[in-house]
Amino acid sequence: MQPRQGKATRRASEAGATVPEASARSARGARTDRNESPAAPEAALPEAGKFGPARKSGSRQKKSPPDTQERSPVRATGARAKKAPQRAQDARPSDSTSAAGAEGLEPPAAREPALSRAGSRRQSGARCSPKPRPPPGPGDVPSPGLPVSVPILAQRDAALGARKLRAVLEKLRLSHQDISKAAKVVNGVVGHLLHRLKCESGFGGVERLHTGSYYEHVKISAPNEFDVMFKLEVPRIQLEEYSDTGAYYFVKFKRNPKENPLSQFLEDEILSASKMLSKFRKIIKEEINNIKDTDVIMKRKRPGSPAVTLLINKEISVDITLALELKTSWPTSTQEGLPVKNWLSAKVRQQLRLKPFYLVPKHAKEGNGFQEETWRLSFSHIEKEILSNHGKSKTCCENKEMKCCRKDCLKLMKYLLEQLKEKFKDKKHLDKFSSYHVKTAFFHLCTDNPQDSQWDPKDLGLCFDNCVTYFLQCLRTEQLKNFFIPRFNLFSSNLIDTSSKEFLSKQIEYERNNEFPVFGEF
Repeated sequence: MQPRQGKATRRASEAGATVPEASARSARGARTDRNESPAAPEAALPEAGKFGPARKSGSRQKKSPPDTQERSPVRATGARAKKAPQRAQDARPSDSTSAAGAEGLEPPAAREPALSRAGSRRQSGARCSPKPRPPPGPGDVPSPGLPVSVPILAQRDAALGARKLRAVLEKLRLSHQDISKAAKVVNGVVGHLLHRLKCESGFGGVERLHTGSYYEHVKISAPNEFDVMFKLEVPRIQLEEYSDTGAYYFVKFKRNPKENPLSQFLEDEILSASKMLSKFRKIIKEEINNIKDTDVIMKRKRPGSPAVTLLINKEISVDITLALELKTSWPTSTQEGLPVKNWLSAKVRQQLRLKPFYLVPKHAKEGNGFQEETWRLSFSHIEKEILSNHGKSKTCCENKEMKCCRKDCLKLMKYLLEQLKEKFKDKKHLDKFSSYHVKTAFFHLCTDNPQDSQWDPKDLGLCFDNCVTYFLQCLRTEQLKNFFIPRFNLFSSNLIDTSSKEFLSKQIEYERNNEFPVFGEF
């Protein structure tokens, strides 16, 4: 259909900083394919060689001494030392053997011997400069479409040591006392607002839906950010897709009796997302003035954002989002989405698709502004369920014997992006990136690598490195499919400009080549 001409808000100003060139990953020796089929994390594809094809390892190339002219960050092919002996045959069990192992049988014996130093895969005698390579400068412009090798869960030379990664994870661990204290404050405010909304026309049936990283148990650093959804069931509605996006829709009522409390939000027979969000925001703004025992202020509305953001006691940020609940079949744009058959099973996929889906008042991009009457599909409740039951084995992470490092890898990826956004907050290059991009890429990697054994905690460094590699591939190819709506590309140029993706790719590559200085010293 032709895009509906609606009210538009001004588009956020584009980042003007110069974009640095994408630093090439340190050159490696030739890769050897150990299996044709890619290895998959604990729940998606047939099992291949552990972590897929292997790369040669070697020492890092020496850096230029401080008094010499700075070199280009690209390393010459073959500049590494000879690879250490490869793993013993890397024999992998069949799927049936894996399943048996999940039930407590002895795992296969062929495993790479532990390294003498955590994280060091260099040969003895190979030395690195004590100082990390200087960060990429703004004058370095990356080549668009620079190829990235993606050895899914492949052995990477000089992978960051598990010891350092575990130290990072320990730093990110939230104390039960802090969590309990923050949650109590948030629950008090949210409960107060929910009670008020139930008394308002059009919002009488609103209920709370727990979503976000706090409830997915992948929250990092501090319990100072919460996401809350207020769901409102709306029966007998008709969806009209906006501009062939697959993600954005206009909402109409099949029948619209005068007593329908949502009639007040209609705009030419369309349920106006902007009108409903405006009323929702107004009610919350009025009610926070009645909360006397807690300091609560409302932050300025962000263009195109569906959330009302509150700041509690000057330290806790809460995003409250209104969501329409639809207990009907999922839209056809989701038919090929949720590719978890080989990971969580076809049965689980079918069960998930029988659950309701949601629409949030998120405005679609339209020219230099936004189409303010659109609603966007949301499956945050499904994402929460996937993370809660993430193993191919149903007992994964339920006891000490059956652990995986999936969630640890996701936490580390979220922290990497968070730290880079903080480091370059003045440049505005990374403003459009969010933890949702990291989580989406992570889900895709899990479906490609479904076996629990492929996410062994002993291989944390290797698993994390391949999460980084996969995310780099998405940035370089400008392709990151929505996990539920395959034709909706989260990295399309109209959503995030190419220069910003190149900038982030460059910074991540630099961090990896220097063993992630942004994580700090341990």
